Amino acid sequence: MGRPIAGRILSANMESNDVIIAGAGIGGLITALSLHQAGVEVQVYEAVDEVRALGVGINLLPHAVRELDALGLLERLASEAVASTTLAYFTKRGQQIWSEDRGVAAGYRWPQLSIHRGTLQKILYDAAVERIGAERIHTAHQLVSFINVYVDDSGDATGSDGRVSATFNDRRAGRQVDVSGAAMIASDGIHSAARAQCYPEQGPPLWNGALLWRGLAECEPILDGRTMIWAGHPRQKFVGYPIADLPGGRQVFNFIAELRYDERELAEQEDWNRPGNLDDFLPEFESWRFEWLDVPSLVRSSSGTFLFPMVDRDPVGQWTFGRVTLLGDAAHPMYPIGSNGASQAILDARTLAGCVRSYPGDWPRILQRYDEVRRPATSAIVLANRGQGPELPMTLVEERAPDGFDDINDVITPAEIAEVTDGYRRTAGFALGSMADGVSLADKPY
Repeated sequence: MGRPIAGRILSANMESNDVIIAGAGIGGLITALSLHQAGVEVQVYEAVDEVRALGVGINLLPHAVRELDALGLLERLASEAVASTTLAYFTKRGQQIWSEDRGVAAGYRWPQLSIHRGTLQKILYDAAVERIGAERIHTAHQLVSFINVYVDDSGDATGSDGRVSATFNDRRAGRQVDVSGAAMIASDGIHSAARAQCYPEQGPPLWNGALLWRGLAECEPILDGRTMIWAGHPRQKFVGYPIADLPGGRQVFNFIAELRYDERELAEQEDWNRPGNLDDFLPEFESWRFEWLDVPSLVRSSSGTFLFPMVDRDPVGQWTFGRVTLLGDAAHPMYPIGSNGASQAILDARTLAGCVRSYPGDWPRILQRYDEVRRPATSAIVLANRGQGPELPMTLVEERAPDGFDDINDVITPAEIAEVTDGYRRTAGFALGSMADGVSLADKPY
């Protein structure tokens, strides 16, 4: 359990019924839009000076796209994205292990969308400005701390008179400001100040020894131009998928080159995010020249790469503390396996909105029920991703046939692969059957 959060008495004239959202990333903006849709006024505080379209590619799974559709954003997103129809596994030699349909091609009502993270961010931000109002989005405000507060001397922070007070560092004004609200949703990322306050002994994110070099390249369509590719094995892997169609038939292709190192090298990789150097990883991929993809040429054609360590945090036993809860990477940072990071933050926000409809105005109950529903589900995904999630068949093939094969069925059976992939879909919440009713999480009873 986390550290209890002390309370203090607050004079009634400082009360506000608005909900504070710390963080204007994907999770924070979806939360703002979802709560607004549910009739809740919000104030959004973001640490950066300006919300800009930065980053590389991202995948949105059908259950997350269902929720974006319920927010009226699908048409705009689809016009800027590529709808992936196939996921294919390959070995380090380019031999195909497995392929499966994805999105609408797999029978889902909603597509699986591959899009530039910055494009997604801009669409969400523009929608928030239009619907919520620019005056309710406060940039250059970094969360410092929070405290549950009372408006009387009852000592009960969870009663109808309770509030939360959050302190932000206003970098433009060069001072700290206190903000009061009915509740606070902390969506302030993997380095969350709110989570650190609740779990002061958690330490830095946990690194598994893998480094990811991520980049974008313009190229002719690879395979059919609608396929996500996973190639290699846990110690060396290449992932790629198109995220935008360009005039003339070319595409923007998002790629990830991954190498895993021994744990002793962790001290040499202290930077969280920095520009990558081709000399640090591309020599390991020089032989990855397949009939259908020339990895070295593709990488060299990009404008550059960014380096990320593969990190997560241990699941915790509590997200909600009085009138404060965690969401997205602040709640459940996970390895970027199975396209789940952003999708799960979207599910968090929409489940929270559903709890608002189930318990209108009762913020302690809303946040507690949200915690009860979402925390076990996401904890299971964090642990599944540590076990390689849906990528386990690639490991098995590398172990059994490191020098290649004549027939993949002599190495691994379709049933073995399906057991892993179907199980992961169930864990991650996008098994086809679970989405048959088509109902948004924000409209379900909790």
